[in-house]
Amino acid sequence: MNENLTRPTEILAEDFLAAVQHPVRRADGLVLAKMMGRVTERRPVMWGPTMVGFGTYRYTTGSGRRGEYFVVGFSPRKASLSLYGLTSAPGSDALVEQLGKHKRGAGCLYVNTLADVDVAIVEQLVSLNYSYILGNLGS
Repeated sequence: MNENLTRPTEILAEDFLAAVQHPVRRADGLVLAKMMGRVTERRPVMWGPTMVGFGTYRYTTGSGRRGEYFVVGFSPRKASLSLYGLTSAPGSDALVEQLGKHKRGAGCLYVNTLADVDVAIVEQLVSLNYSYILGNLGS
């Protein structure tokens, strides 16, 4: 079976975030890391070269492929902040509607800056989805 290419790395999330060139992305990343760490009670872990994740769960796909992935996380990408793991739990859609300016991807939310959204709603989404995913898939 194919191995998941996105895996935890030895890179420190703090070092990655400190090196983000765009000052707003760097600042937003630091805010997200602090908030997600507080809510999940987990330290940030780098998954691949650009994704900061919190907590882990094991999954099995319909085809039988197994893997491990972070529960919630983000990436301060050039074009936008990508927020991962915030749309799975029942009740997420209602909160996302209150979020503010964002775009929705297949498994993530894209926001230009945290100033464009209600950070309290982001925090609620992190808490709701973290608990839901661990309660249903957690390891």
